[in-house]
Amino acid sequence: MLGAAAIFTVSSSWGYLLPAIIGLESMGIPSPGETALVLAAVLASQGKLEIWLVILIGVCSAIVGDNLGYLCGRRFGREVLEAPGPFHRRRVMLIAVGDRFFKRHGPKAVFFARWIALVRFAAAWLAGINRMPFPLFFFWNALGGITWGITYGLVGYFGGQAAAHVLAQAGLVGAAILAAVVVVGLIMLRRQERRAAGGEPVSDRTGAPRNAGAGAGDREVSS
Repeated sequence: MLGAAAIFTVSSSWGYLLPAIIGLESMGIPSPGETALVLAAVLASQGKLEIWLVILIGVCSAIVGDNLGYLCGRRFGREVLEAPGPFHRRRVMLIAVGDRFFKRHGPKAVFFARWIALVRFAAAWLAGINRMPFPLFFFWNALGGITWGITYGLVGYFGGQAAAHVLAQAGLVGAAILAAVVVVGLIMLRRQERRAAGGEPVSDRTGAPRNAGAGAGDREVSS
């Protein structure tokens, strides 16, 4: 990426391609969007680019890319996951879990995903697959893209790559925490599947089987 930045410095107009890379990452194509924005901001601090234009291109690329990812996920993603084949039942179950999650936490997920490394490239697709209402997605995605683009752009401009590296590390920590939460959720989901397959009674919040009360009432009636 540093080599690419060196090439872009030959012409300032080519340097504006760096923040445009964010759009590819937002669409779901693994790309160094975060690094590209920071490098463009550093070039701006050296007088080779205009920081306001770097931030504007970065924000627009993020929003447009996310919306394309959302539309692709809504149009094709769910159909692919629901198609017959290996792990069909598990895939359908995960879609149901995702639907409930985005119904309750969709706005927060879309906003904070922009700040978490290794998550931002998939959030728009997941929002589309799980049919988050588009106006709601558009608002929170735009808010996340604007605040993220301004923050990283200004940090790169005034603090350089070292300061931006701190933000990147925070994003990796957030990704690790999110991965741990997902793993725990999948383990709990697996346990529920085994209990359902074994015919075990599902417990309520008090820890007592749900059919315990019904059984006691039947005994009283029969007596």
